[in-house]
Amino acid sequence: MTWTPTPEDDRRFLDLAIEQARLSWDEGGVPIGAVLVHDGKVLAAGHNRRVQSGSPILHGETDAIQNAGRLPARVYRESVLYTTLSPCIMCTGTALLYEIPRIVIGENRTFEMAEALLLDRGVKLDVLDDPECIALMERMIAERPEIWSEDIGVETAELGTEDGAR
Repeated sequence: MTWTPTPEDDRRFLDLAIEQARLSWDEGGVPIGAVLVHDGKVLAAGHNRRVQSGSPILHGETDAIQNAGRLPARVYRESVLYTTLSPCIMCTGTALLYEIPRIVIGENRTFEMAEALLLDRGVKLDVLDDPECIALMERMIAERPEIWSEDIGVETAELGTEDGAR
């Protein structure tokens, strides 16, 4: 990677991901947003659009990568993915496939499924433990538990167990 993000850059790009998460919430969806950044420039932003689009795979991270379009492999390998919530297995797989070397995570208290896999594959993870990201997910789980359960592939009754939100 030629660009080395500063803590201020991380904050600015996470804030853009949070804007995407708020947009998803306002649209009736899951409040998770993501931004893909290369050389300090936003390539694409996205948010969880499963509910809005009737899609089983449009999580925040996959939406952002989809919105970036077809890019040379080296661009992904020099990019940073900013996401409001720790990536699920599907989003982790997408990041690994394109060899994105660093992921900045807003929070992982609500959900954490695949960080060990990312770390094992050499991805640098920075968890910012952002209060706004935490609050968005707490509100999601309180107000729309059935949509959250569907998003992470569990039954509503499983929430609060090892497989669901904590």
